[in-house]
Amino acid sequence: MAWKPEYGLLLLFSTVVDYYAGLKIGQTQHQFHRRCYLWLSLAVNLGVLFGFKYLNFFNETTRQLLDQFNIFYNVPAFDLLLPVGISFYTFQTLSYTIDVYQGRIEPEKHFGYFALYVSFWPQLVAGPIERASHLLPQLKQLHYFNEAEVKAGLIRILWGFIKKLVIADRLALYVDEVYNNPGVYDGTTILLATYFFTFQVYCDFSGYSDIAIGTAKVMGFQLSENFRRPFFARSPAEFWRRWHITMTNWFRDYLMFPLMRHPRLHLPWYAALIITFILVGLWHGANWTFIAWGGLQGLFIMVGRWYQFYYHRYMPKLLPFTLPDKTIALLQIVLTFNLITLSVIFFRADTIQQAVNYLQAIFFDWGWQIPPMPRGWPDFVLSLILIMALLVSEYLLQDRPIEEVIRPKVMPVRWAFYIAGLLLLTWFGVFTQNQFIYFEF
Repeated sequence: MAWKPEYGLLLLFSTVVDYYAGLKIGQTQHQFHRRCYLWLSLAVNLGVLFGFKYLNFFNETTRQLLDQFNIFYNVPAFDLLLPVGISFYTFQTLSYTIDVYQGRIEPEKHFGYFALYVSFWPQLVAGPIERASHLLPQLKQLHYFNEAEVKAGLIRILWGFIKKLVIADRLALYVDEVYNNPGVYDGTTILLATYFFTFQVYCDFSGYSDIAIGTAKVMGFQLSENFRRPFFARSPAEFWRRWHITMTNWFRDYLMFPLMRHPRLHLPWYAALIITFILVGLWHGANWTFIAWGGLQGLFIMVGRWYQFYYHRYMPKLLPFTLPDKTIALLQIVLTFNLITLSVIFFRADTIQQAVNYLQAIFFDWGWQIPPMPRGWPDFVLSLILIMALLVSEYLLQDRPIEEVIRPKVMPVRWAFYIAGLLLLTWFGVFTQNQFIYFEF
């Protein structure tokens, strides 16, 4: 509503429809009627999402396709502002209706509690995507002031601000200059910008998740973890178990598994996997670049699974030597990280052709120059130091949240963290009003 007041009605409309559908599914035992109410929820939510996010994309794609056959098609584009958070709250409400239909949860009879579940403000616009079974019971509990939880939440918020303002927005100075000027920079410059963008989008989005989780924790609520050290993953499949966890689990539970288990479809796992990740890409944006990026993720996971199968079965017999387990793990981490990084060129580029040009420059047009950053070399070196500090800190944290590590420490250690964090924000924070990247989706 801060962007466009009438868009608040979309959230209310989605809430009312899914509340009504959930009640009706719970009240009737007739399978056909239950399925009708489920389809009502799916049609309304996905229809609104399609209209605001994908209609122009499919309209333009249809026009280009018909032009190939000299068929006149002149449906005008619709000038619509994408509602903030529509992808997130649409999936959150759909998960509730599907869970009620499948008997995983009972329908919520109190409209106020259900509306609060849908519109819970810390995670409304960019997740984590919460399941009703996790968040709804917490909304019905009494929450008293808890000093320990407030401290833990504030620590998490500080950590999120450091990721966003100190690391992500500083890396954006380099990334935006390179990617917003296609054809200007050489391959090595583009490659470094791509590495920087991988860390930028991670710190930007995980920083938002940290702020959301910390804000909810201050009030006594526990939200789901959304990231667990994804850059230490040893395979693309493991990467996606660690990156944007709530969205990955949503697509796995509500799309991929049903495609594999449906009695009429019963798709092989690799077909269901590719379809799922193409739709993951499309969820991120209405552009062929996102579709290509999503398809690559599915392809990486599929090839990775085949590699693991054949490696353990045949490679020990073929290799004359055995590498230490730690060396193998390091090689797998490096390979996975580089595959993911090269694929995000499609995520960041504006068109498929632009992404292909970037890849050609990386492999065949070597050369490097420092883009015109505010302070040139010092900003570039500082960016490298911040990336290394992030990796070291995540390695030391393992999979533990930052507040679980800092809060039990003695007072001098805690206050050293607080002061260091505030000084980092003050000295190195970039305050240029950069929006969170995932607000676009």
